[in-house]
Amino acid sequence: MTSLPVSLRRAALSALALLALCSASQAQTPAAAATRPEAAAEEGQDAEMSRKLPLPRFVSLKSARVNLRVGPGKDYAVSWLYMKPGLPVEIIQEFDQWRRIRDAEGTEGWVYHSLLSGERTALAAPWLRAKKGALVTVHRSAAADSTVVAQMEPGVVAKVRECSFSWCEVEAGGRRGFVSQNEMWGVYPDERF
Repeated sequence: MTSLPVSLRRAALSALALLALCSASQAQTPAAAATRPEAAAEEGQDAEMSRKLPLPRFVSLKSARVNLRVGPGKDYAVSWLYMKPGLPVEIIQEFDQWRRIRDAEGTEGWVYHSLLSGERTALAAPWLRAKKGALVTVHRSAAADSTVVAQMEPGVVAKVRECSFSWCEVEAGGRRGFVSQNEMWGVYPDERF
């Protein structure tokens, strides 16, 4: 085996030293790790600190512009911008003043708590968006055989007034009526409120 020229060995050693230095700088200190919710939980701290509301739970976006971030803080990159106030989202985790949310498409990220509202909304069967001609039926009362008062296209946002016995009273486009809970994203099966 031939030996490498001195200049090539120095270059290789310099590259290895630089690589080691970069790797060391990316290692997290305990203080930096504690700012991550996962690390806080590992350290025995309460990563689920909040207003003691149950998790998961549905809420809606309060603002017309809501940044979805990759982590719980303004220093984290924005991964998505929501521009639809009233859009339902599911809070799946809390850390300090930040809420980790999931939307109807399964996208997850962190949002500052004041950009969320407790007002309940739901999407009409978003899973049917790709199905041509699909509609969600709105009934006069909470019964499948009651009069149809409207039909909603999949993905329409509706305000949810109340839910009980597998039906939700909703309002959308100036129309009010009842929709089966299993045709809405933004309420849990058999949820009552």
